[in-house]
Amino acid sequence: MLKLLRRIGARRAHRSGWLPAALLVLLATPAAAQTCGRLTLANMNWQSAELLAQVDRLILQAGYGCQVDLVPGDTLPTLTSMIEKGQPDVAPEAWINGVREPLDKAVAAGRLHFAAKALRDGGSEGWWIPKYLADAHPQIRSIADALKRPDLFPAPEDKRRGAVHNCPSGWNCQILIGNLFKAYGAAAKGFTLVDTGSAAGLDGSIAKAYERRQGWLGYYWAPTALLGQYAMVKLSEGVPHDPAEWQRCTIQPDCRDPKPNAWLPAAVRTVVTDRFRRAGGPAYDYLSRRSWDNATVNALLAWMQVQQATGEDGARHFLKTRPEVWLPWVDPAVAARVRAAL
Repeated sequence: MLKLLRRIGARRAHRSGWLPAALLVLLATPAAAQTCGRLTLANMNWQSAELLAQVDRLILQAGYGCQVDLVPGDTLPTLTSMIEKGQPDVAPEAWINGVREPLDKAVAAGRLHFAAKALRDGGSEGWWIPKYLADAHPQIRSIADALKRPDLFPAPEDKRRGAVHNCPSGWNCQILIGNLFKAYGAAAKGFTLVDTGSAAGLDGSIAKAYERRQGWLGYYWAPTALLGQYAMVKLSEGVPHDPAEWQRCTIQPDCRDPKPNAWLPAAVRTVVTDRFRRAGGPAYDYLSRRSWDNATVNALLAWMQVQQATGEDGARHFLKTRPEVWLPWVDPAVAARVRAAL
């Protein structure tokens, strides 16, 4: 039967130049049988990472026959676990600047591998203020400028002090912001470091400030749907990036004498264990090609926000509506299996 379908398909393809997706799936069955086995995929707790994890899950399962288990993740605990225990197998969207030294050592030792750049143009991290406040106070261009005006950024629990909103708990940038808060002498300048608890808590604090047209100062990053909804301005750190200081103190927990420092554009990579690199075959090749840009992600995140969609909803929407982005990541037989699964 399969031989007959192949002959029919070949004749039809020769006459019309196309094959039905279902027939392509049947014709691709031998390739589909070369599965990549079981793997664990980190599902990080921010929206763009959740979206990419779901895109990878759908493509790896339908296209390559992988058995994919999604596991909860955060930057520091996930990469630490991968370095020390070899689990999970894949971190699709790892923001690696804050853990570069131990990660580079693990890569040099062959325990981990960098696959594709998850974001081709990198991510952006830093201290941000609302655009309406920046427009009203054009003299505030840097972190040091903002710290001169605690009255513009009232703390939730004590309006007499200013607030710097920290990174969500468990994220590596929580250490960075804590060190920079000390480095800029923010406490002595009348500021409190506010624990936002989670990504939702951080987003909610910005939304609340916008609704009330109040000042807000703190950590944020791009790409996000929120920055598409609420215009924010990233402040200058006022100093160049010092890589030696970054490693010595900026990213170290409980550093006693941090100095002001600047972020590099965030390197956002897909990190893979050596086990999966050796076992994954074509599935690993896919992860080495799969890369998109901030504009694509921002548009998807904005759609998800309007639709109140999950990461899986966003992934399915992307695969159905943006084939020009993802088809170059896979060969035609894989693409046919993915489309049939959708």
